[in-house]
Amino acid sequence: MSALYTSSLKHLPLIARGKVRDLYQAGADHLLVVASDRLSAFDVVLPQPIPGKGEVLTRLSNFWFARTAGLIPNHLSGMPVETIVTDAAERAQLGDRAMVVRRLTPLPIESIVRGYLIGSGWKDYQRTGAVCAIALPAGLRQADQLPEPIYTPSTKAEIGAHDENVDFARTVALLGGDLAEQVRAVSLAIYADCAAYARQRGIIIADTKLEFGLDDAGRLHLIDEVLTPDSSRFWPADQYRPDTSPPSFDKQFVRDYLETLDWDKTAPGPELPQTIIERTAAKYQEAERRLTTLT
Repeated sequence: MSALYTSSLKHLPLIARGKVRDLYQAGADHLLVVASDRLSAFDVVLPQPIPGKGEVLTRLSNFWFARTAGLIPNHLSGMPVETIVTDAAERAQLGDRAMVVRRLTPLPIESIVRGYLIGSGWKDYQRTGAVCAIALPAGLRQADQLPEPIYTPSTKAEIGAHDENVDFARTVALLGGDLAEQVRAVSLAIYADCAAYARQRGIIIADTKLEFGLDDAGRLHLIDEVLTPDSSRFWPADQYRPDTSPPSFDKQFVRDYLETLDWDKTAPGPELPQTIIERTAAKYQEAERRLTTLT
């Protein structure tokens, strides 16, 4: 598969490059979002792309946007990419990595829903018996399913900095009470619906990160990406075992490899072996296949 580390569109103004996505202005009210094949781990963008990753992220996001449309509107415009990127060579560069979206005002938080005790949540629980100040029963093991999914938001960080977990009161201070409540409720609803669907396809969604924005009328929309291997932990259900870190279809595979290195988790990131790159690409493709292929 081809790889795209950095997009280059000469006919559209570049607004910003994020850890993974490049944003271009597409008229006054729209953006062209390009999901590159860059991979970030521990908030550091690694120097090599994962071939085809951006296309998987875009196709999966479009799939979940369609599934969740009854729960919340989203930022998709319905405009084909070719109406914005008219140069054939530039369109070929993008493949399935791009979408045209409405320009909304993003909320200053990331909405994280956890259904299982893993990652930073597990570390938090070991120290405090709680996750992000939400008390949990004693005696839980790593990767145990939680009694019910929990909402643990974080603030957004600049590239190279770390997101900061915050309690719900902090989101009320940032968003106001009504909007904070709405974001929490819809985040939990999205997770519940999509995790149940994925479980039927042999994938456990252990946790996920969602982002939201407001239109000019103040209506809440789902934006960015949805339930992808970049924003979620996907576990094969037939290999799930508590009291361990389960195998995954997501970038946790790369994180686990990086944890074996003598690296201080600051930029620049280390070079990945070709075998890690190839296996990561295969995991992303398998997640998409399981979730979107009709059976």
